[in-house]
Amino acid sequence: MWSYIIPIVTLIVGAVGGFFIGVFYLRKQLEKMQSDPEMIQKMAKQMGYNLNKQQMTRAQNMMKNQNQNMNKNQKMPRR
Repeated sequence: MWSYIIPIVTLIVGAVGGFFIGVFYLRKQLEKMQSDPEMIQKMAKQMGYNLNKQQMTRAQNMMKNQNQNMNKNQKMPRR
């Protein structure tokens, strides 16, 4: 019986842990990208876009606002 339960529990714990580690890593990458226009330009080129200065400024502002909204939502107490 334990030979079935332990692998299932391990799989669930690993999946949940991996999810949270992935979210943490993605947030850190977005924070780095927000302050580094070269990273935004590189990502855009990988997706097939070529951004000019105005588009780059918009992308940085959009990422900055999105980051502020995420932080605001985390700090709000739950009811």
